[in-house]
Amino acid sequence: MIWTTTPWTLISNTAAAVNADVDYVVAQATDGEHFVIAAALREKVLGEDSRVLETIKGRDLEGTSYKRPFNWVEFPETDAPIHTVLLADFVTTEDGTGIVHEAPAFGAEDLALCRSYGLPVVNPVLPNGTFEAGIPEVAGVFFKTADPRLVELLQESGLLYRHLPYEHSYPHCWRCHTALIYYAQPSWYIRTTAIKDQLIAQNESTNWFPETIKWGRYGDWLNNNVDWALSRNRYWGTPLPIWRCEEGHLTCVGGRHELAEIAGDHTLTIDPHRPFVDDVTFACPECSGLATRVPEVIDCWYDSGAMPFAQWGYPENNKETFEASYPADFICEAIDQTRGWFYTLMAIGTLVFEESSYENVLCLGHILDEDGRKMSKHLGNVLEPIGLMDEHGADALRWFMLVSGSPWQARRVGHGTIAEVVRKTLLTYWNTVAFQSLYARASEWDSSTASLTGLTDLDNWAVSQATRLARDVDLALEQFDTQRAGRFIAEYVDDLSNWYVRRSRRRFWDGDHAALSTLHHCLKVVTQVMAPFTPFITERVWQDLYTTPDTESVHMSVWPTWTDEAISDTLRDQVELTRRLVELGRSARATSGVKTRQPLQRALVAAAGWDSLPEGLQAQIRDEVNVLNLESLSGTAELVDVSLKANFKTLGARFGKSTPAIAAAIAAADAKQLVTDLKSGKAAVVVGGETFEVGPDDVVVTEVPREGWTVASDSGESLALDLALTPELIGQGIARDVTRLIQDARKSSGFDISDRISVVWESSMDVTTDALIAHSAMVSAEVLATSWQQGTVSNATALDDELGLKVLIIKA
Repeated sequence: MIWTTTPWTLISNTAAAVNADVDYVVAQATDGEHFVIAAALREKVLGEDSRVLETIKGRDLEGTSYKRPFNWVEFPETDAPIHTVLLADFVTTEDGTGIVHEAPAFGAEDLALCRSYGLPVVNPVLPNGTFEAGIPEVAGVFFKTADPRLVELLQESGLLYRHLPYEHSYPHCWRCHTALIYYAQPSWYIRTTAIKDQLIAQNESTNWFPETIKWGRYGDWLNNNVDWALSRNRYWGTPLPIWRCEEGHLTCVGGRHELAEIAGDHTLTIDPHRPFVDDVTFACPECSGLATRVPEVIDCWYDSGAMPFAQWGYPENNKETFEASYPADFICEAIDQTRGWFYTLMAIGTLVFEESSYENVLCLGHILDEDGRKMSKHLGNVLEPIGLMDEHGADALRWFMLVSGSPWQARRVGHGTIAEVVRKTLLTYWNTVAFQSLYARASEWDSSTASLTGLTDLDNWAVSQATRLARDVDLALEQFDTQRAGRFIAEYVDDLSNWYVRRSRRRFWDGDHAALSTLHHCLKVVTQVMAPFTPFITERVWQDLYTTPDTESVHMSVWPTWTDEAISDTLRDQVELTRRLVELGRSARATSGVKTRQPLQRALVAAAGWDSLPEGLQAQIRDEVNVLNLESLSGTAELVDVSLKANFKTLGARFGKSTPAIAAAIAAADAKQLVTDLKSGKAAVVVGGETFEVGPDDVVVTEVPREGWTVASDSGESLALDLALTPELIGQGIARDVTRLIQDARKSSGFDISDRISVVWESSMDVTTDALIAHSAMVSAEVLATSWQQGTVSNATALDDELGLKVLIIKA
């Protein structure tokens, strides 16, 4: 019993195939009919009531003859075993009957198997997909359309045992979805199997990104190399340069000049493509008979593989230019080119020059829509790059494509995802540049005087991190890893804007030379390392801030130099600790409900190495957390009350019935001691004389700050805030609130950052009045007030009802 999923190929049935090592049975169905079928499929196909009469191995069926289902096509006379059982490893017992129909014209495995037995290839299907004239019942019918009629004929002749719908993959045209056909036809070949070892050796010396492709997808292709089917049957194309006479003599022509020597100089002026070149004939060099060109053209992938030398007209022209540029340092294409361009370049290079055409390969992932689907005109989900660039900018699209994932990963592209990367990095970079430009102009700072001397700890950190950025981006791009390089850039741009600039804002207002020099230097490094990613925005920044007669373009500038000695890991670690403590301070503030602008007397810090931080960085913590003093905290025990509860879920999974007793022991334990033990990673409780180890996941620890304190902790580091407020602290808080009120009023009134103002204020509350008198100098300096007067305000610029305050500001 033979099975097939393609009834239309039964007309060309040439043989049947079984697996030599599979058990087959002669079985009797319930209707008494006998069948040969794979033992593993007997019950599935014939039913449980079928009976086994005999068991045989597949190899014993080899050579068994049978009657083909359709006797419509002629087979040439041969001694080969036509219409007999063959042995094939690809036959399985997962589906069907374990005996497979063979039609070598329509399947690669079928063709290889039948050729190994010397069987002929019979093909009644024309190149247009219809059956040729003279085939009964289906002549002129499209091959897939013939299936229903052929099934009917099998049923009528009693040869059909069962017809079942069977879902399986089948190739279709990706544009019109017409069913395609596997179709064996004659071809000219390049014997690439003869250089398999050389190709593998060339691959060994090639750098692949990602490296898994080297001996994965591409390596498998080389290890299973087959000869390259070079010819195609097309109307137009690069001609196969072979002429054949009626005696079958073949003449291969090496170029146009050689053709002119054989056929005449007139051939130098004709279009060398098909069909024009087909008019060229000449006398066969062997027999003088008329030689005409064979009708095939060359696979266009050969053209692509010949590109390294064909582009120069080598070997007839530009010999030195070609030799200086071969092999290429780098090639970049989508991952599906492992069996396309990457292969043809290496194969032709190895055949002609005994050396691959490239040294490094970067495989790009495919572009998907925002839902993860492959883009297709048919699906209507194609995003045109010009439209994306018109809406978001060319640099935004470039940055997204280079940074949103590793180059070899598939990525989802959409307007939302591109807009997000623009907001996160490119706008931050642009705004930081604008900030530098604004305050440099406001203070009339001359960039030619920039110098990296007399820097603060924060300045030194920014410069060191800029040097680290140049190094890390350099090394990442050497490995073709644009995602990692982009991540370094994005992180540094964020650090520069949201930490360095924010923490140095007061210095920029004052026109501080060191701060302006530092930011000028750091932005120059960022601009240079970003230039390959975003060439347009960085060129604009370069023209505005950095152009010189010697370096008019960022793309002509020298890549930032770096040395490991110029990079301070110690300073990096200190700033990271500073920022972690600031975050703990903010968290503690948020928990306490005390607003950030209200100064507090002190913060207690418990963190390894904090007391060795330079004074400049400790000052950053004080300013950010808004406390007057920092002091050491040996631990949080004296500031919080600790309670413990058992995590029944994790304990139950480990201790089962003992869990309630262990939970009671946890609740009764010395909470502070148990927490200390848990922080070391391991603690224990004793129940009935037996010791049970518990971990941090087994215990729920609740810390409640004692009155007057708030505490935040993370990863062994803690910061506690003393919430006690004195009249002096309250006054300072009011002064800061008023400063913010006036700054917002300046902005809403459209004042320039450098504009000086006069301020008249009036308050109905004594506490506000006292604070503004005591801190008038501080507030005036912050808001650039040249005049600060208490008086009557009838037409207020800004109001604060909680402070009972009215303020009038006028440009001085």
